[in-house]
Amino acid sequence: MKGKKQHHEEHVDETWLLPYSDMMTLLLALFIVMFAMSKVDNQKAKQLSHQFNVVFSGGSGALQSNGSNGDTFKIDDLDTLNEKSGVIEQDKMLQVKNTLEQSIKNDGYADKVKVELNGEGLDIRIQDTVLFNSGEADILNEFTPVLMKISNMIKDLDNEIKISGHTDNVPIKNEKFRSNWDLSYMRASNVMNFMVDKCDFSPDKFSIQAYGEFKAKYNNSTEDGRSKNRSVDILIVRRYVSNSKNAN
Repeated sequence: MKGKKQHHEEHVDETWLLPYSDMMTLLLALFIVMFAMSKVDNQKAKQLSHQFNVVFSGGSGALQSNGSNGDTFKIDDLDTLNEKSGVIEQDKMLQVKNTLEQSIKNDGYADKVKVELNGEGLDIRIQDTVLFNSGEADILNEFTPVLMKISNMIKDLDNEIKISGHTDNVPIKNEKFRSNWDLSYMRASNVMNFMVDKCDFSPDKFSIQAYGEFKAKYNNSTEDGRSKNRSVDILIVRRYVSNSKNAN
């Protein structure tokens, strides 16, 4: 007689479940962090980055809306911190604005240089007639002391700086500039280079925007409007949202 075949039960190797569950936990943490970072600013991102490191290093911390141990943080606390930082930033910008306006007035340029504190930040608008000759992009020597003063007054603000060039809508095309875009770009670039080369600003703080005749703030159909539109704007960009009523 043939011997009975012995059937051995095969047990599925389940040792893979443990590393798989660990991987899924880490992926979940990653997705939570990515989602949270899309909803917060840079300061919150730093806090989330720390929490992310805690998770991946095997710490006991977890992303929570509240908690008591050192590895957790409260989103509400971050909002409060950002609000306080916004107030501090607003006060600094307001102080610089007031100092700038007084200095510009003393130098006799109050009608050509306007300083505004708005939702974007501290905006210094310089009309082209004090900065450049008509149709040119080289900074006039007589204005460099004023530009130096302005630069030194904003130097302590640790914010990004955007410099934008603006023109009127009168077409320009010559051997130097093919369009108002070219002219506005070179003017903004020369102001930036002055601040970097002469005033020792860090280049990584700057960005340049060339708008030409577009984004006009005044009516280009009048001579007064065209004159006001020809400018270079130096914008010190806010890091935090300010709810202050003293924006101007």
